[in-house]
Amino acid sequence: MNDTIKICLGIIIPLVGTSLGAAMVFFLKDKMQPMLQKVLLGFASGVMIAASVWSLIIPAIDMAEENGSIPWVPAAVGFLLGIGFLLLLDSITPHLHLNSDKPEGRKAKLRKSTMLIFAVTLHNIPEGMAVGVVFAGVLSGNAAISMSGAFALAIGIAIQNFPEGAIISMPLLGNGISKRRSCLYGILSGVVEPIGAIITIILTSLIVPILPYILAFAAGAMIYVVVEELIPEAQSGDHSNIATIGVAVGFTIMMILDVALG
Repeated sequence: MNDTIKICLGIIIPLVGTSLGAAMVFFLKDKMQPMLQKVLLGFASGVMIAASVWSLIIPAIDMAEENGSIPWVPAAVGFLLGIGFLLLLDSITPHLHLNSDKPEGRKAKLRKSTMLIFAVTLHNIPEGMAVGVVFAGVLSGNAAISMSGAFALAIGIAIQNFPEGAIISMPLLGNGISKRRSCLYGILSGVVEPIGAIITIILTSLIVPILPYILAFAAGAMIYVVVEELIPEAQSGDHSNIATIGVAVGFTIMMILDVALG
């Protein structure tokens, strides 16, 4: 199997995770239990934090060092730019977070279900960028990123996309949308990931020296999603440690994947 086929497979893997999660709407009851929702949100947070550190920031530092640059500069600059980019998108895109009745972003006359989809689509963008940039690193021949390491990230994102797919589909079902349409909308929310991955690969291949910055940029964008959305939603309502346990499990699994396969 040549590298092009492997990369195409790699950027599709996260969408498969989202699709399988969205399909759970056919097997679960009309409403997801709050405790299950909390642990799934916590798990997704843990995966994204670990992926940001091991798959993105550390390789960015290593690449900068190999290039003779100050190691922390690309990591710090890219990270802050990623935070700023998602902050901007969060400010201008009309969306609605889970368990909230107050829309965010620009005012728009959109249905609640549409704004829920926008919220999930918004935070899928950095995940697609993260997968794209690591495969771009493989294509560039950089020693800091291996094909197995890139697949470790893709698999980790797919694992955390599974609960995310269910988390977006179930509320849609609760808003009177049919199971088939709820599943379809859940899948469509994840389509932005392979699209984002492809755009990132093309951009990085044109400007190879910015690869460390884009790695850190994707990390910053993912951390923004964790801090702004996933953890607050996981801790909303009645206090429980179950979300924290989910974070620990997700972080550990992603760390093991990256270290073992990277």
